[in-house]
Parts: sequence; C-alpha cells; structure tokens
Amino acid sequence: MEYRHKTSPSPRKFKVVASARKVLFNVFWDMEGVVHMEFLEQGQTVNFERYISTLRAHKLRLRCVRRDKDSILQHDNAHPHTSHQTQDALRQLELTTLPHPAYSPNLAPSDYYLFTQLKKYLKGDHYDNDEEVIADVRRWCHGQSSEFFADCVRQLVKR
Repeated sequence: MEYRHKTSPSPRKFKVVASARKVLFNVFWDMEGVVHMEFLEQGQTVNFERYISTLRAHKLRLRCVRRDKDSILQHDNAHPHTSHQTQDALRQLELTTLPHPAYSPNLAPSDYYLFTQLKKYLKGDHYDNDEEVIADVRRWCHGQSSEFFADCVRQLVKR
C-alpha cells in the first residue's frame, strides 16, 4: 500500500521476464572443496523426499572423493532437514549433523560466504538458458581453491 495524492501518477509496475527465473542449487562442500552438487529442474522444490535422495547421492559421492574422512553436515533448520524421515535417513546413512541454533542465519556458511561470492561472480551476466547458468556455476565452483573453502570454515569458527 502506498500513500499518495489523488493527482499523483500511478506507480510503475515491473513485469517479470524470462531471465528472472531461478535455478535451485544444492551443494555439499568441505575445507577442500565441493563434494557434491545438484541442480533442480524448473518447478521442483526441496521437500524431505528430495532431500533424502540428495543425501544418498552425497553419501555415494563422499565415498569416492573423501574415502578415509568422516563427514559432518552443517545445515539450517529448514523442514526438509529436520523432518523425522530425514533424521531416520541420516542415521541409516551414518551421516553426523552439527546442530544449528534456531534463528541463526549467520551460521550457515553457504549463505554468508559461498553463495555471496557466487552471486558476485554471476552479477551482471545474462544467460539464454538454464544449462548456461549451470555450466558457469560448475566452472566457478571447481575453479575455487581449497584455501577459499578453508577460509569459509575459519569464518564459521569466528561466528
């Protein structure tokens, strides 16, 4: 709602264009780099079933790229992460999670560090289709050094 004089011109409304679409991106990473990433098809959302499927794929990928290392997942309190079905799947897959305090978005490293840097990289670029965006995001993720990811974890300790 907006207060204005009767003779004031109507506010301009912007139309959504095709380029305003979003590509959903799930990423699992550690101090060494990206372990697993997935891009969701247009119109899909992350519910507990989709998240469990992603966790299974992550576990398989983890065996390939970090064979002898333990994995601790740190994610926020979104419903797909905290549902009973997800918690059962985490136990079955033997994945340990780090508890996330409620109302603490500044403790989600992907939000305050990884995605912020990715957005800076993508800012101002225009893509003709989702495949171009996905390819550029993959290229950027794989182009980051292990020091980049380690720095993020060090920032989490400070927070």
